[in-house]
Amino acid sequence: MRKLLCAAAVCAFVTPALGQEYYVVQDVKTKRCTIVSEKPTTTTTVTQVGPVVFKTRKEAQAGMRKIKVCESN
Repeated sequence: MRKLLCAAAVCAFVTPALGQEYYVVQDVKTKRCTIVSEKPTTTTTVTQVGPVVFKTRKEAQAGMRKIKVCESN
């Protein structure tokens, strides 16, 4: 029983970290691209650039370099 509780506790902490997603967004006013870890909502301050969700920050950085609207920033 103790092992089961320990396994459940470990899963509770590890699972959110495994589900982390990254998005490339562009500020509407400055036109500067950044990487965020929360899905952009329907606010008017940032726009999601590209339809891709990235699994790691490193992938998001590589993807941001390939997005044309982010190249000039």
